[in-house]
Amino acid sequence: MKKVFNASLALFAAALILSGCSKSNAKKDYILATGGTSGTYYPFGGAIANIWNTKIANMNVTAQATGASAENLRLINKGEAEFGTVQNDVMDYAYNGTDMFAGEKLPNIMTIGTMYPEVVQIAVSEKSGIKSVADFKGKRISVGDAGSGVEFNAKQILEGYGLTFDDIKKSNLSFKESAEGIQNGTLDGCFITAGVPNSALQELAFTAGLILIPIEKDAADAICSKYGFYTYTTIPGGTYKGTDVDTPALAIKATLAVSSKLDEDTVYEMTKALFENLDELARGHAKGKEVSAASAITGVSVPFHPGAKKYYKEIGLNVD
Repeated sequence: MKKVFNASLALFAAALILSGCSKSNAKKDYILATGGTSGTYYPFGGAIANIWNTKIANMNVTAQATGASAENLRLINKGEAEFGTVQNDVMDYAYNGTDMFAGEKLPNIMTIGTMYPEVVQIAVSEKSGIKSVADFKGKRISVGDAGSGVEFNAKQILEGYGLTFDDIKKSNLSFKESAEGIQNGTLDGCFITAGVPNSALQELAFTAGLILIPIEKDAADAICSKYGFYTYTTIPGGTYKGTDVDTPALAIKATLAVSSKLDEDTVYEMTKALFENLDELARGHAKGKEVSAASAITGVSVPFHPGAKKYYKEIGLNVD
């Protein structure tokens, strides 16, 4: 009887051990919400997912095509995705329930880090006579699609110069339509928030020509002070035909968002794997060349996830 009892205990212990092993070796399935398949977020997100899947044991992250920033943040907040590539300004609106998220706070989103800049490019026609945003009063200006992040960027930058949409002849046009408007003379200028160079502006520069309008330091300082998601940047001379000098500008940043419900250890492991394999990220997508741990903590206005914060502190970065 004693032998049977001991054998039963041994079998029970073995079952517990096997159960524990099975649990620890189980695949972790996550969704990384990105953007449309023809945009940057989808392939860039795929490159991130590939690093996580190959560098972390039992990790299975799927990069999912979506409607980009606003949708991604809602998916994370509802628990339908764990990660998302988003614009940091849209993330700020979602977290605080302002602007396009007015009355709709999303409390379950946190930051892993900012990835690369998306520059607010302000272009005008050569015939407009415009030298500064201060000259926009009474001018015909496209501010991007209605309700878009670009429209809010335009609103905030005009505000830095003491102007509102009431002071301009506002149009809500796509990037392509904005460039065509400047080319055919129905617009004086436009705002385009995108990676540099932007194809619509490249075409405009080759056909009708353009002038890039700088953001003066005083205005940039005021805007950055009020809206913590902006960072200073420069559009290099020669980016577009006929633009020979560097142009001071502001940028928002493509950002890696994460669910606040994920545990610290998992997010730490994923943050570490990403930033210790940036060479692989750069091979997977050209924008990876613009990513670094030091720049990932800039332009952040939504709290870091504790796991990401732990990694940054570990490598000596100040994230308090």
